Amino acid sequence: MAARASHWQSYLGAIVSRERQRLEHFQQAEDILLTLLEGVHAREPRFLVDYARNLEAFEFALCASEDAVTMEVPLRIDGNALRVLACRPGDTTDGHRPGLGTCYLEVPSPETALEDWTSGVMERGGGARCLVPGKVLQHLKELLVSAIVCCQRRFLLQPGDLSAENLQEDAMELSLLIRGGWKTIRFDIIPVVRRQQEPLWLKGRQSNGVFPEGSLWKATEEAHFVPASPHCWRSSTHLPVLKLLRAVDTLKGPRLDSLRLLDQLRSQDWQEEGGKGSLTFNHLKMVLLWSTELFPSPEDWQDLEGSVYRLLVILLRCLATQRLPHFLHPEENLFQGEAPDLASLYHKVESFARDPRRFLCFRFGPPARTDSWQADPSTRALLHVPTKDRSYWDTPYFDILLSQFQVYRIQDGARHSAMSQLLSKIRQEIPLQS
Repeated sequence: MAARASHWQSYLGAIVSRERQRLEHFQQAEDILLTLLEGVHAREPRFLVDYARNLEAFEFALCASEDAVTMEVPLRIDGNALRVLACRPGDTTDGHRPGLGTCYLEVPSPETALEDWTSGVMERGGGARCLVPGKVLQHLKELLVSAIVCCQRRFLLQPGDLSAENLQEDAMELSLLIRGGWKTIRFDIIPVVRRQQEPLWLKGRQSNGVFPEGSLWKATEEAHFVPASPHCWRSSTHLPVLKLLRAVDTLKGPRLDSLRLLDQLRSQDWQEEGGKGSLTFNHLKMVLLWSTELFPSPEDWQDLEGSVYRLLVILLRCLATQRLPHFLHPEENLFQGEAPDLASLYHKVESFARDPRRFLCFRFGPPARTDSWQADPSTRALLHVPTKDRSYWDTPYFDILLSQFQVYRIQDGARHSAMSQLLSKIRQEIPLQS
């Protein structure tokens, strides 16, 4: 047992040892970006510079791969004075179909300072106008280019410090590649409108008693609207989720260490050829938040191996059903449209769950082979029970999965009883091999 724990800790130690250097690289690149944004603000005071970037640095240090860093640029506007209106098909004349949950931000008539961001689009009843994300993005893009040129002329940028080639892309974010030390980091710059909202109350769920007191309220008290299309906005949960992750870090147990370890495996062994894959760090963040809710006892988080398996059983269930609900908006499936890659990914993740030691080492060549591994039919049957039954997204169900992987070491009699009752129900519905 001690030797096995040492193997897990050794692998984690190698991951953690790189975080300090990653943070240094981030801070060097961030300094360049903040210099550019200060130049943008000097030319256009309606774009603000947010120096509170601790959450972005926190996320970058956690993530093993080279995912883009999202950087929000707040607009100097009273978001509470804006009216949020749902986007409807046919509202726009450019043929763009608004996505689910997208909205317009209607501007009160006295806001004449926003004239150049509201003119040229259809007017709503009473002559009210809407803040147009496409125009905000274009204006920010022009200002960024101007700030880059100015910094180059003043020798504030060295050759190779920055690449703005991706600014040519027609996207809802402005991407810059910035060098921090010897590492190049991609920043996705996104204008954001902040607006107070009623904090989320996760009705009928146990999250409100699991997370530190007040953390869910603080994470969701403010809505962040970012561009979804040239005419529509959407509510972003990027920063609220990071705030919840920070809150999870204050709880006992190696929860974030489990996230670190699985993300390293994702980057090293679970990607497709060419370094791409359908599983992202954002997906793993959701899995950690769900595991924090579904495994509320400190007994679940006493050691690294057991903690990793708390995330694994939830991830396997989501891969098997091709559904990963958003933690704050469970009706949203974060695996939507990813089905072709999920079957292959499931095979790799269950292979690790069955024989983790084979994967707990750093490789600089091809990932560990899993093509000779056979899935366990009993586990597969358990993972494919109907998703409509809410009892199959609850602690007793995932306790059964933990026992399948022989990592269930909980002494709570009530949990044992609930697990046994559910297992009897499952055996009546589907055949399981003993």
